[in-house]
Amino acid sequence: MDSKRLILALAISFGILAIFTVVQERFFPAPHPVQTEQQASQAAVEAGPGAALGAPANGPRLTVDAPMLKGSIGLTGAMFDDVVLKQYHETIAKNSPLVQIEGRRGSATPSYAQFGWTAASGIKVPDDNTVWTPSAPELTPDSPVTLSWNNGQGQIFQLLLSIDDKFMFTVTQNVVNHGAAAVTFFPWSRVVRDYKPKEQSNWVLFNGPLGVFNGTLKQEGYVALKNAGEKAPGGVAYSTSTPGGWSGITDKYWLTAIAPAQSAQMNASMSYNTVSDGDGGAYQTSFITQSPLSVPAGGQAGFTSHLFTGAKVVKILDYYQNTYHIPNFYKAVDFGALYIITKPIFFCLDWLNTLTGNFGLAIIIFTIGVKLLFFPLASYSYRSMGRMKALQPKIAALKEQYKDDQTKLQQATMELYKAEKINPASGCLPMLVQIPVFFSLYKVIFITIEMRHAPFYGWIHDLSAPDPTNIFNLFGLLPFDPTMINPILHVGLLPIIMGFTMYLQQKLNPAPADPAQQRMFQFMPIIFTFMLARSPAGLVLYWAWNNILSVGQQWLIMRRAMAPRQKIVPAKS
Repeated sequence: MDSKRLILALAISFGILAIFTVVQERFFPAPHPVQTEQQASQAAVEAGPGAALGAPANGPRLTVDAPMLKGSIGLTGAMFDDVVLKQYHETIAKNSPLVQIEGRRGSATPSYAQFGWTAASGIKVPDDNTVWTPSAPELTPDSPVTLSWNNGQGQIFQLLLSIDDKFMFTVTQNVVNHGAAAVTFFPWSRVVRDYKPKEQSNWVLFNGPLGVFNGTLKQEGYVALKNAGEKAPGGVAYSTSTPGGWSGITDKYWLTAIAPAQSAQMNASMSYNTVSDGDGGAYQTSFITQSPLSVPAGGQAGFTSHLFTGAKVVKILDYYQNTYHIPNFYKAVDFGALYIITKPIFFCLDWLNTLTGNFGLAIIIFTIGVKLLFFPLASYSYRSMGRMKALQPKIAALKEQYKDDQTKLQQATMELYKAEKINPASGCLPMLVQIPVFFSLYKVIFITIEMRHAPFYGWIHDLSAPDPTNIFNLFGLLPFDPTMINPILHVGLLPIIMGFTMYLQQKLNPAPADPAQQRMFQFMPIIFTFMLARSPAGLVLYWAWNNILSVGQQWLIMRRAMAPRQKIVPAKS
């Protein structure tokens, strides 16, 4: 099997994967568990706090300042609705705005996290209009803050807040009971997004509500959650009982998620509410304790959770997973079904980047390593193709001899292969085993924030984005954007180099027997140049460099395989 068959196999694989994903989501959606009586308390989270989304976003605020994020917490409703990441800009321009992953109500992108209580009796609990009193004006890693509110019935509600030097808040929901009798509450927490963002992709990676419940990852896309929530009581599209776990809403690079105490039995849910402060409804993931929190008279009791609001840096997610025992927290990064390949590839590239200081060089070195790993299989494949190419004159003679009888031509061709001890399919395995590596590398480059805005050299300033140059405006010499006419009119210099290396590799391979296939494969380098032109530059770099190495290896091996075999004549004594 030569590179033409590899190209065809990749194209078919892409098509099958896309069709499978669409069919699975459209006709085989994940079943939603029926809400039990024990989970009925979750409805209080949806119908109670969720009903007052019109609470003002202005008013007093608590400033937050940590090494990797800054922002503020709205003291009206205790809303974590203003988080800006200090180390990430929206574009590669250094003066571009910093990335904001939580937005205030009333803004274009309202989203927030919130913590509260429901009560089984008539005790007044905080709501979205409650104005909390902070113990200090600023929350930093060195200065925790306590938010307090007195309900006037003998109970003081407190939110004990702390933040570390990365992206994690620790929130303890504490109740001090000065009443004459014990009281019970159900602490709850939620992540809300009051708008539907533009999704990066619907099959390469996941965006939307997700969580790990009972050790299993659950992903509920925006469309599926909305469709199910509009038909379900209270908008609750999914609910389950779980010990601990975590839940939130993810973007390509950013995550907001809550991890309750892992020893507590929780009721978790994902819901959609048409009543929203933004445009398009409110998407929500939430937790509520399954057992009530009992606060004795004259005593206090609390419940601790962790709130992550930040970038999905793999090492940081792994650190929190190990430190706080958050199950499968690394799955917030969508490594996909091939994560046993994808994640090691990521760690390899990340390690090579620390050595070289450049992810582009890391990809080049990684490609060499892959070539060395598959060298024995590839050498066997190229030797087979070389011997097949050496037989082309004989095959041409058979075509002339049996030009009117295709059956006899195929029989004669197979007999020739058998006589020469050549298996036409001998090259399939070396190529097929590299397809998972290609897909996994594509995932790594596309989804990991470590590759975001990673520069290479020359005109490549972001390996996670397409090549910015374009042949259709003479690489910037003409002052217009061809993609305004049609997005397909974007072909940069790096994809052109990749297409040329594919053409060189194609010239080394034996031509297909069928003239129609010959004409089709002649256009494959052009087709793949356009197909990969809008792919991340890092992937195109890998493909081009892999082709260059393959051309050199294939030329040397096939040259030896095609060389005439000389008979060894014994020396005369």
